[in-house]
Amino acid sequence: MSDRNSAPLLIEMRNISKAFGPVQALRNINLTLAPGEILGLVGDNSAGKSTLMKVMTGAYQRDSGEVLVDGRETHFKSPHESREGGIEMIYQDFALCGNMDIAQNIFLGRWPRKGLFVDRKRMYAEADEVLKRLKVDVNSVFQKVESLSGGRQQSVAIARAISFNPRVVVLDEPTANLSVMATERLLETMAELKRHGVAQIIISHRLTDIFEVGDRIMVMKRGQNVGDRYIAHTDEAEVLELIVSGTPETALTADQALAARAA
Repeated sequence: MSDRNSAPLLIEMRNISKAFGPVQALRNINLTLAPGEILGLVGDNSAGKSTLMKVMTGAYQRDSGEVLVDGRETHFKSPHESREGGIEMIYQDFALCGNMDIAQNIFLGRWPRKGLFVDRKRMYAEADEVLKRLKVDVNSVFQKVESLSGGRQQSVAIARAISFNPRVVVLDEPTANLSVMATERLLETMAELKRHGVAQIIISHRLTDIFEVGDRIMVMKRGQNVGDRYIAHTDEAEVLELIVSGTPETALTADQALAARAA
């Protein structure tokens, strides 16, 4: 058994429920994530995927259930707290400042300082280092973000998340508006993050992308688990069937996930 297979789960969400007034968005959802694992989270537009991730990151507060990180129960009150816990979420709109350059966006709000002044030399050097680590090809870290393609902007958003040294990165529809070439580059970046031991959750409607880089896929429907499969043991047809007509089932428990990884 390898060290990775014997490692404890990084994230475990147990019986998570969340309602917005009369609308029950999540019903007793379970989710597990191992270190370095890439999990695809799929379902139709009302499945509750983004809601579940916002509960994980503290943007929403759960009504019931538990969130465990490294086996310890946590209760993040904001995305800032989840960031301190090693969890980053990259939203579909990237949340970048177009009139600022790449380095300024990567270090936005936490620019390195030298006394009372911003240490620009260090900021640009560290930004360049992060981009090289991810093998992101840009002309210059001095380039304005608004001049970048959608794929390059996505890479900057990922670089900003990685600069916090997260252990988990959540990507919300990361390839939705990208060209074929940009999508290929992004999938390569995800594979590079995996090689660095960063676990990832990909919310996506594009099953092909998940099957290319993912380890496991979890299907949600109307706020419930309807399927949890390892990529090696399923195919797109089965996942599509679960999305369309799946019935609630229990997602992998911690013990089942660990046993499957050790097999």
